Amino acid sequence: MDAAGKLIAIAAYMIVMLLIGYFSMRRTKNVGDFFIGGRTIGPWVTAMAYGTTYFSAVLFVGFAGKLGWGFGMNALWIAVGNTLIGVLGVWLLFARPTREMTERLDAITMPEFLDTRYGLPWLKPLSALVVFVFLVPYSASVYQGLAYLFQVNLGMPYGQVMALMAVLTGVYLVMGGYFAVATTDLVQGFLQILGVTLMVMLVAEAAGQGVFESIVLGADIANAPGLKPNPEALFPGWVVLSSLVFMTSFGPLGLPQMVQKFYSIKDRRVITTGAVVATVFAGIISFGAYYCGGLSHRFFSAATLPKLENGTGPDFDRIMPQLLYEHTPPWFSVIILLVILAASMSTLASLVLVSSAAVTVDLVGARDRRDKTSKKGLTFLRVMCGVFVGLSVLIASKRIDAIVTLMSMSWGALAGSFIGPYVWGVLWRRTTAAGAAVGFVGGLVTAITLFIAWGGANSPVSASVAMLVSLILVPVVSAFTPALPAEKVALAFGDDRPAEQAAIQEAEQ
Repeated sequence: MDAAGKLIAIAAYMIVMLLIGYFSMRRTKNVGDFFIGGRTIGPWVTAMAYGTTYFSAVLFVGFAGKLGWGFGMNALWIAVGNTLIGVLGVWLLFARPTREMTERLDAITMPEFLDTRYGLPWLKPLSALVVFVFLVPYSASVYQGLAYLFQVNLGMPYGQVMALMAVLTGVYLVMGGYFAVATTDLVQGFLQILGVTLMVMLVAEAAGQGVFESIVLGADIANAPGLKPNPEALFPGWVVLSSLVFMTSFGPLGLPQMVQKFYSIKDRRVITTGAVVATVFAGIISFGAYYCGGLSHRFFSAATLPKLENGTGPDFDRIMPQLLYEHTPPWFSVIILLVILAASMSTLASLVLVSSAAVTVDLVGARDRRDKTSKKGLTFLRVMCGVFVGLSVLIASKRIDAIVTLMSMSWGALAGSFIGPYVWGVLWRRTTAAGAAVGFVGGLVTAITLFIAWGGANSPVSASVAMLVSLILVPVVSAFTPALPAEKVALAFGDDRPAEQAAIQEAEQ
């Protein structure tokens, strides 16, 4: 298909997205509707929203290319972790209690949850700032990965791609909010399943190997330069790979844009269905991306890898766009463009929504919690969506060399901050305000300090350490600090017994 045909297909896709945004606008009456769909979203839509937010252009372009080349088929361990832990495990353990606890606390954002769960007023604005600051580079990494693919396939200038994606994201999200995001995610999810299935078949055929044979051969250290001994590296390759598995699999527990999906679930009865759908989706998408990335050694050598524009070394972020462009049929190029566009738009919409709410709801307080039908703050939330899109595009225009580094830095700071207070706050009654505060600050400081000390190449290790620090600090500090008031704990966990009985049980613990 020529460039004109591809542009027509993309234009048709964009029109569909805009129409969904327009019709969703009719259902968006207040901030609660705009941010979590009024807690009325069903299992299939929620599952697809979770999965499409999890996997974006960063997976298909940055992670699949760089990690597939560096670790060969060993990168499939990341897919295993993402599917079984990041999706199935997280859904089964956290979807129901998160949905129920956030409704009881009337919290629609992660900073609101921390505030109402622990009663620490200063933690709400601090956590909101962390969300806004670190989701900007995450969003920029998605824009960057998408731009590379459009450059290779359509020859569009980098800046034009940025502008096009910014307008599309901003317009349909500003119109419809979470209703638009969730509805388009359902459509985009099925498109991704179809496209990735075709991608695996076509790339495997081009490689001239069966799936099982290529996995066995691709796992050999000869096809995994990242696992070979390197005295100049700070950490052995297997440590970096293990940290990538840990960071991307447990990270969703600390990412506000992922946890937010559970707030919107209609009721607990849909969770099992949602868990199954999300797990199947994750298995197909993550396996397909890392499998094709692991086959990159069949198509490139160290000498023929795409080069950075300044000529200083290989450009790993261009491996997958170039591989797909050169080794799959021309008709498939428009499908993969739409697949990655779909993956990117869903992730971008969630990032924009969560970061904008951090300012509107958590910093400014533009939400009337006493009147849930009030439209207060809705216009401001829409304006902030546009501001966030602009900042993300500005960072993406700087064309930072490594998408994986950019994303890992964001994941480390966000997950390192939130994972401890969120996980223990949902699962453990004895979690204290001091424990949550120390876990949040400790994880954040660890992530930033290690990223500076160890550099971008080791950002997955930094992120994993920060997450572990947060998870350890919260229960340790909670064990030696005063418990929260029994009434606050009873409200969070939905206890029906009198407050004095709750106090007796807390004392016994």
